Amino acid sequence: MLNALKDRYLSRKLGRRSLLFSAAYSIVLSTSLLGCGSNTPISNSTTNTSKPADTKTTEASKPTPSGSKKVIRIIRSRGLGGLAVLEKKGTLAKELEKIGYEVKWLEFAAGPQQLEAVLNANGLDIASTAAHPPVFAQAAGGPLVYLAASPTNGKGISLLVPKDSPAKTIADLKGKKVAFQKASIGHYLAVRAFEDAGLTINDFESVFLPPADAVTALTQGKIDAWYIWEPFVTRAEIAGIGRVLTDGEKLQDVPNYISTNRKFYEENKEAIKVLFEEVEKADAWVGANPKEAAELLTDVAKIEVPVLEKVHTKYEYGLRPITEETIKSQERVAEFWFKYKLIPNKPNVREGFLKPEEYEYLLPKNVLALAKEKKS
Repeated sequence: MLNALKDRYLSRKLGRRSLLFSAAYSIVLSTSLLGCGSNTPISNSTTNTSKPADTKTTEASKPTPSGSKKVIRIIRSRGLGGLAVLEKKGTLAKELEKIGYEVKWLEFAAGPQQLEAVLNANGLDIASTAAHPPVFAQAAGGPLVYLAASPTNGKGISLLVPKDSPAKTIADLKGKKVAFQKASIGHYLAVRAFEDAGLTINDFESVFLPPADAVTALTQGKIDAWYIWEPFVTRAEIAGIGRVLTDGEKLQDVPNYISTNRKFYEENKEAIKVLFEEVEKADAWVGANPKEAAELLTDVAKIEVPVLEKVHTKYEYGLRPITEETIKSQERVAEFWFKYKLIPNKPNVREGFLKPEEYEYLLPKNVLALAKEKKS
């Protein structure tokens, strides 16, 4: 409960740093649904452990006390991919140290909070989110830059219902309370799932909760379903508080993104290039060594090795190039949210993408080759 309260306090504090951004996100936490009961076994800290820095000076531009290093602050992965491996093994830190950088790994509840910190509160430099939070950020006028894409097949994102719920299909949730982080992939897939069942967004009650609070709400029976990603899905199943009604495999149709703000990109291109080289290596290792990866990350994910190994098989690994098709898919995301009037305007998402030659510098050669292979 303490972690959830800290997360809500930070969200309000960050929101004051940029009223326009907060208005576009409208990250509304339904406090009437939150109880103060003890944490469940699957509850996990999702609180940002950093302190907002002076917005006039980026953290990367600040020297350490020794005056020798810059700092790059990267979102912490909860044990499911290359970023988690890089943090655990310390390999990225070693490579960036060679060019004068120190790495700090920070944790935020979800994509919207990450981008608020990246774009307005100066609390994070590199975010890793689904396709949807960047659109909300751009609609709010944030100087977002799409650095790279990563694949997702939707298998790692599921709609949970309480274990003893009578619901068997999406249609059974008509008129029920469905929770998700607003502007997240869970929000998108919930709407898509109802559309696929011949219903609309108006056929369920949206409850906007970050993961830590949704765990409590599901446990206490204050919501009827929760669209969430791994490792929360597997933890809920293991704890016996939820079961999967459906996943996002048939509905997920856009990639994930690694992003930053324009200023950080302009000032730290070499560090970003090193980051992507190491992410690509780490993702390749996870994909080829699921058991070893599970053994390495079991304490981070808080899931036993055999189960975590199965969780890893739900994901695709490796970076993807930014192509015209990628940009058009993100334009469709903007159209989707604007149609439902959940963003105040339809942003020009192309403004957040770099020129082809800039991506050629940032991305590993094998990633760039994927675009050429697709054309041929």
